Amino acid sequence: MTPIAIKAIQFFLSLSLLIVLHELGHFIPAKIFKTRVEKFYLFFDVKFSLFKKKIGETVYGIGWLPLGGYVKISGMIDESMDTEQMKEEPKPWEFRSKPAWQRLIIMLGGVTVNFVLAVIIYIGMAYSYGDQYIPMSSLKDGVWVIEKSIGDEVGIQTGDKIISVDGNEVKTFSSAIMELINGNSFTIERDGQRIEKEIPVDFISTLLEDEDKMRFLSFRAPFIVNQVPDTSHNKNAGFEPKDEFLAINGSTAVYRDQVMSLLDSNKGKDIDVLVKRENGTEAHVTAQVNSNGKLGLQTAPLTMEEMQERGIFSIETQKYSFMEAIPAGINKGVSTLSSYVKQLKKIFNPETGAYKGVGGFAAIGGLFPDTWNWAAFWSTTAFISIILAFMNILPIPALDGGHVAFLLYEMVTGRKPSDKFLEYAQMIGFFLLIALLLFANGNDLYKWLFK
Repeated sequence: MTPIAIKAIQFFLSLSLLIVLHELGHFIPAKIFKTRVEKFYLFFDVKFSLFKKKIGETVYGIGWLPLGGYVKISGMIDESMDTEQMKEEPKPWEFRSKPAWQRLIIMLGGVTVNFVLAVIIYIGMAYSYGDQYIPMSSLKDGVWVIEKSIGDEVGIQTGDKIISVDGNEVKTFSSAIMELINGNSFTIERDGQRIEKEIPVDFISTLLEDEDKMRFLSFRAPFIVNQVPDTSHNKNAGFEPKDEFLAINGSTAVYRDQVMSLLDSNKGKDIDVLVKRENGTEAHVTAQVNSNGKLGLQTAPLTMEEMQERGIFSIETQKYSFMEAIPAGINKGVSTLSSYVKQLKKIFNPETGAYKGVGGFAAIGGLFPDTWNWAAFWSTTAFISIILAFMNILPIPALDGGHVAFLLYEMVTGRKPSDKFLEYAQMIGFFLLIALLLFANGNDLYKWLFK
């Protein structure tokens, strides 16, 4: 099975699960409050359904248009735009006949289920897998800025130790880039001095210009020879497998970044390389740097455990009992939601250029790995569930948040918006959502065609 097919299967499985549970969040309280639910659909059934069956007063079905799902509740202006029903006298079983507090609970049910589902997934993952991470404070010699142009833009150099963003400690290496994206200022330690820096307002835009460069930070890795190919111009220089670089022309060259920098400044020249052999002895090798700044060697990557053994960083593993996993899962859900809200704020600020990163179905599908991995699947599903919860609660007509806003207005003022007003608001909201959908998926298409 191709990687694209695996991504697509995970995407539709996750989306279907989230839609059904979201709609159940509306369906169950509606039933509890004796409100008639006419339809319960996964995907939209424009003109026809792939499957439908009526059980009791509700038609359950699967539509052919995978843009979401819905429950059609009697006496409510919703996606169906069934205005004829609204012209009749209110019936006791209709949504509009119920007290405002019951209608509010029904409308909040979907987003509540989405957030609770994410928390349950995070609890399960904490209990099943625990957490394994590299503490940022454990990086002995700081970070490696792989993409120098990006590092120069934000003000981070190789060897810097990232201390905090917006005054909050950066605890793990894996969280550093996202915290910088969401932040406004940061603190680094360079040559023993702490330096405060502002994050450029258009930093996200810079990253989005070339998404392959978004992972511009890495940990520093030793330069170790794996083998010397027969085609190498340094075949007979004297390098041996497992040679570990220590210095070049007397300058420290332990890490890959140091070696690459010194080779670049010695293009076309002979250099003296001090290496440590596999048996622990040291040796000098005279080698030639070609015009491209290369030695013609194959390097040996180290495992995370080997890096830890060398003291480059430490790896910490946090295991949770079931009771410990509960607060850990809740904290993960809250922090993920908080991070997403920060990203959304930047999207609505044109100066950041973050709107360029808005994506549609292709972008969401791209969040899944191209090989089947249950941990990655559930983690991504939880993240998407939080996105759906937050997006749906925005006070935009046609979304749950729009209905909630009108209900809160009614509960505060005692005046219920007219059905005609709600109908127009629903139409405006619908067109806004279509515009957003076209923009997001248009961004996906543009990236696919031109990037």
